[in-house]
Amino acid sequence: MRKLKLQLQVSIDGYLAGPGGELDWMVWNWDNELKKYIFNLTRPVDCILLGKNLANVFIDTWQQRLKEKSTDSFARKMVDTPKVVFSRTMNKISWKNTRLANGNLIEEVNRLKNMKGRDIIVYGGVSFLSSLIKTGLIDEYNFFINPVLLGDGISIFRNPEFRLNLDLVYSTSFDCGITALCYIPKRSRENNTESMSWISNSAEDK
Repeated sequence: MRKLKLQLQVSIDGYLAGPGGELDWMVWNWDNELKKYIFNLTRPVDCILLGKNLANVFIDTWQQRLKEKSTDSFARKMVDTPKVVFSRTMNKISWKNTRLANGNLIEEVNRLKNMKGRDIIVYGGVSFLSSLIKTGLIDEYNFFINPVLLGDGISIFRNPEFRLNLDLVYSTSFDCGITALCYIPKRSRENNTESMSWISNSAEDK
């Protein structure tokens, strides 16, 4: 079965954005080691999942970046990788290399995970990620902790009825101030051991 990986930038206190959706706190002057780490994380990915709200920004941004910098290999990866946009309100989409999923979330994601292929990665948005977490569909959590405390903001971890126990399988820090943490659900440690080779590659790069 294919593995679904979450990649998420968060503040130290667990927020994805400020109270008004502010993102100006995120660190973007990534050092070369962090870029290598991200490259290794996404290298085995051949499918990207997006919620409808993030899809508009995500797809257009990477297409524009590739247009401006045609030699940007990571932008090429983001543009060329097939994408699935999840929405219950959209009827059609016009982006190339992208299809719409508007059926039952669990059924749709499990169908993708059971298809032949490599890793799947999800980037959001907030309500979409919350649903994936609550339904136990994510196999690997990759948090990139930015060196800032927001005090308040938008979070996907505010459901008091839901508890998720995780195992930390790898952590590393970078000169730009970001710390990367990789977790897997406790229930899946044995099933994930053989599929964590990208982490070994990142460790070797450092």
